[in-house]
Amino acid sequence: MNLANVQSKIYVAGHSGMVGSAIVRILQEQGFRNIVCRAHEELDLINQHEVRSFFEKERPDQVYLAAARVGGIYANNSYPAEFIYQNLMIESNIIDASFKSGVKRLLFLGSSCIYPRNTEQPIKEEKLMSGKLESTNEPYAIAKIAGIKLCESYNRQYSNNHQIDYRSIMPTNLYGPGDNYDIKNSHVIPALIRRFHEAKVKNESVVTVWGTGKPRREFLYVDDMALACIHVMNTDEKVYRSCTEQMCSHINVGTGKDLSIFELATLIKEVTKYKGNISFDSSKPDGTPSKLLDSNKINNLGWSPKTSLEDGLLMAYKSFQDSYC
Repeated sequence: MNLANVQSKIYVAGHSGMVGSAIVRILQEQGFRNIVCRAHEELDLINQHEVRSFFEKERPDQVYLAAARVGGIYANNSYPAEFIYQNLMIESNIIDASFKSGVKRLLFLGSSCIYPRNTEQPIKEEKLMSGKLESTNEPYAIAKIAGIKLCESYNRQYSNNHQIDYRSIMPTNLYGPGDNYDIKNSHVIPALIRRFHEAKVKNESVVTVWGTGKPRREFLYVDDMALACIHVMNTDEKVYRSCTEQMCSHINVGTGKDLSIFELATLIKEVTKYKGNISFDSSKPDGTPSKLLDSNKINNLGWSPKTSLEDGLLMAYKSFQDSYC
């Protein structure tokens, strides 16, 4: 089974994470009821035997591979071995077990950090492996590149005889409900939301932001990403192949707009109603100077984002308040 209907059995790996939970939420809104999920305590995705046993028993029709070890600059710098090992094991176990249990269609979720640190903007899919990666998240990026190549390699070897169709999409920076708001291990938007909120509550006069504030980033609301995942998963195979290549099969997902970290911090200050000042700690790493994706391919497939950054930040802040305050 390729295209899903409401009776299809769909496994969402990483259902408790920000993206996975959004995929489950949108699928349910669309009428899907046979959605399979497992908590880490029930299924350790790093354990090959457990993953194979799960797939042999459940035999889903479609798989969304949203499970991953993720984090911001601090986490990537502090735990490089865990980031590369755990992500390689998760994707290898799930992709191989999917094939061996007869899964015909799988969607692997990557990250825009797969692209070289210094490359032409906006970044086209063809720029993959055309230069050096950003050093702060190289292990994570390599694991995600490997996931793309796993999907491509299984398609090359098995698509004709087994009718499999394993796809990959690369989102820009995501945010929204279900995000990780840990100060040290989170990405930039949740980290800043928490910092500004706590500074407001404590009546602090200054919020310090890592880096110079000059790097530019693109941000996508997580529900828009979930809609993109479902759209790409269920796009007709001929249509999908018409805009991709066998050895460059991944598709970018972004908004086509970016802003500086300084502008982002100013916007989050307004959203949280913080009245103090913002300072930047230039002794901390900036990361990649600019990272804007070329999303023409997915736009041509009929998807485009619905949520503005301003509206998305308001919803993200409300979600933070509901969950942490």
